[in-house]
Amino acid sequence: MLSSNRRLGIALTVALDALLVNLAFALAYWMRYQAQLFLPVEPQFFSPFRRHVPLAALLTVVALATYAMGGLYRQRRGRRWLDEMGIVVNGTMTSIVLLISVTFLATYLVSTLVYSRLMFIEAAALIVLFLGSARLIRLVARTQLRRRGVGVSRALIVGAGEIGRAVLSTIVGNPGLGYVATGFVDDNPERANIDIGRFKALGGLNKLPELLSSLSIDEVIVTLPWSEHNRMARVVKQCERANVTVRIVPDMFQLSLSRVDMDSLGGIPVLRLREPSLRRGTLVTKRLLDLILTPLILVGSSVLLCAIAVAIKIDSRGPIIYRQRRVGRDGREFDILKFRSMVEDAEAHQAELAALNEADGPLFKIRDDPRLTRVGRWIRRTSLDELPQLFNVLRGEMSLVGPRPGTPEEVVQYQPWHRRRLDVYPGMTGMWQVKGRSDVPFDEMCLLDIYYIENWSLLLDLRILAQTVPHVLFGNGAY
Repeated sequence: MLSSNRRLGIALTVALDALLVNLAFALAYWMRYQAQLFLPVEPQFFSPFRRHVPLAALLTVVALATYAMGGLYRQRRGRRWLDEMGIVVNGTMTSIVLLISVTFLATYLVSTLVYSRLMFIEAAALIVLFLGSARLIRLVARTQLRRRGVGVSRALIVGAGEIGRAVLSTIVGNPGLGYVATGFVDDNPERANIDIGRFKALGGLNKLPELLSSLSIDEVIVTLPWSEHNRMARVVKQCERANVTVRIVPDMFQLSLSRVDMDSLGGIPVLRLREPSLRRGTLVTKRLLDLILTPLILVGSSVLLCAIAVAIKIDSRGPIIYRQRRVGRDGREFDILKFRSMVEDAEAHQAELAALNEADGPLFKIRDDPRLTRVGRWIRRTSLDELPQLFNVLRGEMSLVGPRPGTPEEVVQYQPWHRRRLDVYPGMTGMWQVKGRSDVPFDEMCLLDIYYIENWSLLLDLRILAQTVPHVLFGNGAY
């Protein structure tokens, strides 16, 4: 059953679509008969608007019905704008073809009637434009509101295994879905009391009824394996008693969730498996993007590179470029290049500062590190110390976008699920960079990296690169 708020939302969407269809039709009439764009209208072929009113009503009814049959008004989380546009285009074309057929029959029966087929084509284009723009505006507004915690659903994850972590990575990586994870429960003693980043371990499944009420949970997402169907059934009953929506994620024998598409076979739901996002062909595309953009960035920042190098040399003793051993794709080690931001013997003093470490997991970070030089403090704040890594990208050791490369000392402390981030080349920037940089807990950084690996696309890389610029300029979360 749909809630009253959802029914109201659907009703308002349908009413807005009806208004936009009629507005597009009226504007198309004005373009054809008043402004006479594209082609002039001979006086004998002029048709007053009152003759078009029944056609506008017919078009509205048919278009809305076609959109509804296409699933446009079935609310689904995560549905893309392009998916909705496909329904809008197909429904509009179907409606316009029907309208042209009706007018052809009408003019055949009544010779005095005159209608312009060009006007109908213009109306179709305007309908697609208006409905597409309205949905794009709604999508952007809803995504921004959800990023700020408005209109989100409080979700509790049942099960913190591989599938549970995949759900958490999706929630972290795609806040536009409208979920905020309050934590997770798991009967496995190795997971029941160990937080995953900011996601709290809330104990075993026996605490579920209490948590549903005390945490004001809106939805429960069950990620238990099918072998535990008895516990799964118990969770469903407990959620029903508490009037909480429950969703079950199939484990598909531990297959990656990003490779599963829901499809239909004559009304029967079926699951279809896709190839992984970062397979050999897409890796070649990603590498080409690196080879095209990296030289352009190097040329564009050449003056800045020289200025930073001179400033480092004047400010403190030591080399301009600092080399550090890092672990790349498939565990291969390489020397990462950075502008030196600390005093010459900084690594020798790291053990003395262990008590000041502000990072969790295997990372080592201090917000006001005493080893930083004056120039180093500024270039670390703006991440300009990482510009020499462009040469690592050219050498094929890194990519412009990818997971943060860890040191060998960090990697040996990885849990098995952390090592998934070694499946791809490390990046100069990534989802962790645009989500908060040093403020992102290590486990959450890994969740973001896994989401990136599972959902990679060329558009995602370009979006991350574009979002990196303001984060670097304002120094958000960098230290």
